[in-house]
Amino acid sequence: MAQKFTFAGLVGRILVALVLVFLTYNPSGYSYYHWLKETTVDRNFDDMGPWIAMAGIVLLIVWAIFLRATLRSLGIVGLVLAMAFCGILLWLTISIGIVPTDTVKPLTYAVLVLSGGILGVGVSWSHIRRRLTGQLDVDDVEVE
Repeated sequence: MAQKFTFAGLVGRILVALVLVFLTYNPSGYSYYHWLKETTVDRNFDDMGPWIAMAGIVLLIVWAIFLRATLRSLGIVGLVLAMAFCGILLWLTISIGIVPTDTVKPLTYAVLVLSGGILGVGVSWSHIRRRLTGQLDVDDVEVE
């Protein structure tokens, strides 16, 4: 039996998506991207080591899970609409002065947060749609 979907479940999924996005890359300099870049200077992958390789594979697996679930849930049209909504939301926050554009760092953080939000809502969308409309996905039907 499936667990009941709650607001806390949605927030949890969004937080996991944000952790995934920020572990992969963020402008602070503490991310997988920076770890890999620092270790493999001059494209010498001999210095990479098993920990970096393992972290990269784990990140790829989690990205695959989140992207596949988001695409299956939202579909291409829904994903394009979500990205358009987030793009306009970013434009709005820039135009009213919430996100400054004098440096690229705040804009990068905003894009990363919005990307995590899209992924988090994307993996939750089937549950949200079921709560709003009562419609089940084929994957949700239990055969007794």
